[in-house]
Amino acid sequence: MNKLSREIVKLRIPILILSILLLIPAGIGYIKTRINYNVLDYLPKEIDTMKGQDILLDEFGKGAYATVVVENMDAKDLTKLENKIKAVDHVTEVISYNGFSGSEIPVGFLPTEIRKEFYNDNSNATLFAIFFDDSTSSDGTMQAIKEIRKVTDHQCFVSGMAAVVTDTKDLAEAEANLYVMIAVLLVAIVLAVFMDSFLVPVFFLVSIGMAILYNLGSNVFFGQISYVTKSLAAVLQLGVTLDYSIFLWNTYKEEKEEYPNDHREAMALAISHTFTSVVGSSITTVAGFVALCFMSFTLGLDIGIVMAKGVVFGVIGCTTILPSLILTFDRALEHTMHRQLMPDFSGMARWITKHFYVFLIILLVLFYPAYYGQKNTRVYYDLANTLPARLDSSQANKKLSENFDMNSVYMVLVDTNMTGKDAKAMVDEIKKQDGITFALGYNSVLGNDVPDEFVPNSIKEKLKGDTHQLIMVASDYKVASDEVNAQIDAVNDIVKRYDENGMVIGEAPCTKDLIKITAHDFQVVSVVSILFIFLIIFFVFKSVTLPLVLVLAIEFAIFINMGVPYYMNTEIPFIASVVIGTIQLGSTVDYAILMTTRYRRERFLGNSKEDSITTALATSIPSIIVSALGFFAATFGVGLIASVDMIASLCTLMARGALVSMVVVILILPSLFMLCDKIIIHTSKGFIDKSKKNSKAVA
Repeated sequence: MNKLSREIVKLRIPILILSILLLIPAGIGYIKTRINYNVLDYLPKEIDTMKGQDILLDEFGKGAYATVVVENMDAKDLTKLENKIKAVDHVTEVISYNGFSGSEIPVGFLPTEIRKEFYNDNSNATLFAIFFDDSTSSDGTMQAIKEIRKVTDHQCFVSGMAAVVTDTKDLAEAEANLYVMIAVLLVAIVLAVFMDSFLVPVFFLVSIGMAILYNLGSNVFFGQISYVTKSLAAVLQLGVTLDYSIFLWNTYKEEKEEYPNDHREAMALAISHTFTSVVGSSITTVAGFVALCFMSFTLGLDIGIVMAKGVVFGVIGCTTILPSLILTFDRALEHTMHRQLMPDFSGMARWITKHFYVFLIILLVLFYPAYYGQKNTRVYYDLANTLPARLDSSQANKKLSENFDMNSVYMVLVDTNMTGKDAKAMVDEIKKQDGITFALGYNSVLGNDVPDEFVPNSIKEKLKGDTHQLIMVASDYKVASDEVNAQIDAVNDIVKRYDENGMVIGEAPCTKDLIKITAHDFQVVSVVSILFIFLIIFFVFKSVTLPLVLVLAIEFAIFINMGVPYYMNTEIPFIASVVIGTIQLGSTVDYAILMTTRYRRERFLGNSKEDSITTALATSIPSIIVSALGFFAATFGVGLIASVDMIASLCTLMARGALVSMVVVILILPSLFMLCDKIIIHTSKGFIDKSKKNSKAVA
């Protein structure tokens, strides 16, 4: 590594030139990477709800769908409006009362209930169902939603998942750059306060910024990433890789004291030491992100791969770009040095070590309430709830509920050759279920009075395909509620009795699957991440007990962090409950490893238990504080300003998690060392120098 380090120092100018040139393809890749704004697309492809979406698109030419509520518009203008909507690119079908009657089927043949489902006499509101020829998250569908809003006026409200995804895109794109700006500003403030140079934070942010752009640009090879990943990637990579730059700088300063007249040699040694330490540290962070890849809900895979890759780019940037910047501008750095504001923590460390039993009592008192809180924190799955109430889709959902007593619309696909009698009987059973507003199928619309051969193709095509027929179901229950999930189970049971291959599809059924799948994923990811971190600590310290102690400390911090929403009576988005624990464990266990490394060294040198733990704590506190505050600064501001609650909640939890982990490692971990020292030194390698046989080593 020393040889490579000296080559990096020697080639610092070419490295800077190359790193700048690489920003060009990275920028192009960043621009060309497609962003997916529909998280339901990340459900497993083999489940019925996802297979049904493909059938709907392939057989009926219908992908996404939306509902339009029109208020106070006469029949003539309604016809004009419907024609305008039909003319919008990617709109493949508009289903309405007017569309069912038209001129081909006498109104007398249509059941009177059809009018009731599409028209509210009391509020003079009309309902349209719109289908698109592409998926919910496609660019064509989102553009069509925007066009529909343009051709309609304030009397029209477009609701449904396609509208929610469109609003999510507009909001996320409008705020994305602001997320990065606020994160950089707050991190710069933290570094300016706690570092000993006003200029070095600039170089930190430049090198990390380059690594972030390389990471985001390389996502083009995946084709697309989720908007959640895009929104979090920059701020999260900044937060978790900032430590590496701080370590290089501190090591470089130490080496300059040994080589005051040869800064290049000092930097070469600093790079070598940094690479060894940072690789070991980054492994735990990478492991936390890799654990997300074990989720069945592949949004975890999306976040995990991008962020693991980001950590690798961060390590490379820290050991190549940053040293080159520091050496190139070494003289300017010398002129911007100032006294470090971080105080000496020796007194605080001695007090904590002396009163360790107090913090053990705190651990015992708070552990169960923290565990209970995180276990019972309420989560929500309705993606519309992640958006502000002021948005068009949110207002439209409200109008749909007010005018037609429905909060969700989903569909049933059954065999197209099912007899009219069975189809009508099935629909009648579905209508009897609690909370069903209406169920409209081919036979329920036309009844049994119109012979099939007399039905025009234009009507057939709306509801019948070559192998499946379509039934629309409207529910008074909200998406992701217990009531709608029970209702979907009941409807699915009915459908399977008439057609064992029948499917219930749409936003509400997909969300129901999401609830089931992510509940399982939470268990899997938690176990995998703990196992990964446990094994890494085991091999690093060659210890049986230290993995238990360190994971216990960080898991306690996670319980506190995730339990806060329960005691504050707030809900968090479902994805937070799955990924936050893993991210917090992988990102902040480094604080514990840092302290443990120094504790082991002091014990190996023959120092007593109390002196070793006090020294380890006093020397680690500054690094832990700066690291935690950097992570906090990178995420806290985004949590405050983000309008999309999924992004705001994730960043708030990460920011709070960094601070909680910092406090737990500083107060609780040394107390656990004091309690378990004798067990630790006899179940771990590297704590006793047997050649010295110093009795103080086991004192």
